Amino acid sequence: MPDINMKVEDVMQTSIHMVSGLATVREAIVEMKQIGVSALIIERRDESDEYGIVSVEQIATKVIAQDRSVDRVSVYEIMDKPILTLNPHMAVKYAIRLLARFDSRRALVVDENGARGLVTLRELIHVHAETPASEPVGKDE
Repeated sequence: MPDINMKVEDVMQTSIHMVSGLATVREAIVEMKQIGVSALIIERRDESDEYGIVSVEQIATKVIAQDRSVDRVSVYEIMDKPILTLNPHMAVKYAIRLLARFDSRRALVVDENGARGLVTLRELIHVHAETPASEPVGKDE
C-alpha cells in the first residue's frame, strides 16, 4: 500500500530533457522523437530567467495546424513560459490540485539548486489512486 504522505519527489521523473529557446521546432521534434518524450524544457538564459516548456500539443496547434514552417519557427515563439513549478516536498494530492487548477498536464520540479525533475498529472493521478480510501482530498484541507 503506498504512503498517503507521498511527495512529488517520490513520483517525479529525474531525467529532464532541455533545449535552447533558439532551437527550431524541427530540432525539437527530432529531439523528442530520439528521446521518446512529448515535451522539452526550455533552458533558462541566465539566473534571473525562468524555465519554459514546449510540447507536441503546442507544435501541433501553433505550428503545423497553422501551416507554419518547422524550420523557420523557434521554440521560444511557441513555448509556455514560465512553466508551472512544484516543490519536491509538496504532497501529491496538492500537486494534483494545483495542476488541475491551472489546467496543466505537467510541471517542473525545482528546488534551491534548480530543476530536479518533471512530473505529469497522469503519474500523480496513478499514485493517488493507490492511496487508501480513508484519506479523502477535501476542499477544506
